[in-house]
Amino acid sequence: MSSIRRKRVWLPLLSVVVAGALAVPTPTLTSAQYVTDPHLLQTAFAEAAAEFGVPQSVLMSVAYNQSRWDNHGDHPSVAGGYGIMHLTDLEGEAASDLIGHSKGDVEEIDRTPADDLTLHTLDTAAELLGVDEDALKSDPEQNIRGGAALLAEYAYETLGYLPENPADWYGAVAKYSGSEYADIAFDFADEVYATVQRGESRQTADGQQVALAAANVTPNKSTSDSLHLRNAEQTGADCPNGLACRFLPAAYTQYSASATDYGNYDLANRPDDGLDIKYIIIHDVEGSYNSAIKTFQSKSYVSAHYVIRSSDGQITEMLRPENVGWHAGNWYFNTHSIGIEHEGVAVEGATWYTEQMLRSSAKLVKYLAERYDIPLDRQHIIGHDDIPGLTPTNQRGMHWDPGAYFDWKHYFDLLGAPFNPSGADQDSNIVTIAPNYHTNTPVLSYTGGRLLEPQSASFVYLRQAPREDAPLISDKALQPNGTPGTTAINDWGNKASTGQSFVQADQQGDWTAIYVGGQKAWFHNPNGQNTVPGSGTVITPKAGKTSIPVYGAAFPEAAAYAKAGVPARLNTPLQYTIPSGQLYVAGEPVQSSYYYAKLYNQPDTYRVVKGEDVYYQIYFNHRHAFVKASDVDVVHE
Repeated sequence: MSSIRRKRVWLPLLSVVVAGALAVPTPTLTSAQYVTDPHLLQTAFAEAAAEFGVPQSVLMSVAYNQSRWDNHGDHPSVAGGYGIMHLTDLEGEAASDLIGHSKGDVEEIDRTPADDLTLHTLDTAAELLGVDEDALKSDPEQNIRGGAALLAEYAYETLGYLPENPADWYGAVAKYSGSEYADIAFDFADEVYATVQRGESRQTADGQQVALAAANVTPNKSTSDSLHLRNAEQTGADCPNGLACRFLPAAYTQYSASATDYGNYDLANRPDDGLDIKYIIIHDVEGSYNSAIKTFQSKSYVSAHYVIRSSDGQITEMLRPENVGWHAGNWYFNTHSIGIEHEGVAVEGATWYTEQMLRSSAKLVKYLAERYDIPLDRQHIIGHDDIPGLTPTNQRGMHWDPGAYFDWKHYFDLLGAPFNPSGADQDSNIVTIAPNYHTNTPVLSYTGGRLLEPQSASFVYLRQAPREDAPLISDKALQPNGTPGTTAINDWGNKASTGQSFVQADQQGDWTAIYVGGQKAWFHNPNGQNTVPGSGTVITPKAGKTSIPVYGAAFPEAAAYAKAGVPARLNTPLQYTIPSGQLYVAGEPVQSSYYYAKLYNQPDTYRVVKGEDVYYQIYFNHRHAFVKASDVDVVHE
């Protein structure tokens, strides 16, 4: 974007504002101010709209459709976006986050950051404002000003002036989507104007009261003509009948002269090539529907098979199930799974997880599960937060979406596979976590210890002793020094999730103990109200072993790679062990496997490696794990 165009944003405005923006630090909104004044965010929208000549209704609706007006800390979305206005930055934490949690194979080359300018709007907004990029990430007022400056710039680019009529901002809004494809850009703009039409109001997670009054505005779609958007390839989508579904392919491109530098997925022929599809992984975007689609079509080294919109449950298929998406951050799970991204932000929960979206998702999952013979249980229909890392270092940084607020019980009811004790094995001593979602509102915090507004949640806290004031258990990945766990929503180590099954180790009054993460942990369970009886295979370390290792994948032994003629990718034990005498719930035995795919569009070099080693997948802590069958005894089937 040229410097001349950037100046055009400011020229119609007071020159003193320009000078002030460059020379004087702008006041920021602090957490303390948020607590004392619940209308600061509303004021920030009004002031930014006036400062940049953007209709307040358009600015607020763009923000609503990007973030629901929540400022979820300084953490990026899947699409690399920050803050209320979803300003993108693929050159720092966001870039490493995307790349590190895509293919999930430690043998990847060092990737370069994405060079698409639409994935660097944070940098552009910082230049327009003359403020530091970090301020745009962390301060909501500056973030809103940055979004307003971008919209004004886009108005100049599409029309050559700042229109007074909100209807004439359609082209600028479509450009704000960041997509070069008409379907995606116009979908976003249409949603923004539909929000203006109906109005919205809510209290944000920070306690801010924000309201957008309904206004009868018919967008002038001709203002987008200068964008010259492309028509994406669309063919029949692989979806069940009765769902609004389309196919917009994710990028599959070589990004440099190296055949190893490509994205955003790997070609395969599952399950006919021997890679069985046995998991469906539920994600949230940590942002908007359109931002995820745009990212998967860009140079981002990340993709998922499907994306689902919050407002109406619309589905976009981006990757055929036979191919391997880069979505889970664990290559083993990627090669055996279908990934489904849901529009939303984990820390905001129910604001995004609408009934329309959950019903569409459940219909899609049920269809895919039947097609690929995937069991409808929490060992196979799993969250991104259930997936372990491949190494001790990876384990700490694995994602935690869809998070505490995703209603797993209702979701499985929609799947027609409720957590029902009728199929339980009364002799196994297995309990399945199942608190009442609507009445279960535990205290949760987020960035800087900020308490979140109470919401229904799908987990129980795990403590070191059977009492309410006992410390929360620690996890070796998150608290390696053994300090107690915290109430942070992203501290997954002390939270047992709805639908997961564990072996009961003890009972004292209203408290139940289970074996979890190599330790004994307690949760409040008066009259069994937070559990239902479970079933499954129970394993324990083999007699004579004091402890056994735990793994993040079921990769083969070295001899299997040598036989296939490819470099070995051996299992690395995680930081945990299972002591003698502890018991864990396992699924069926799993033959070890690995998919070797390292070169762009050269399927003749790809290999499915099958090993002799056999593993059990277990409910270990909040995340699943694997143990070698040779290391355990089966004590109950």
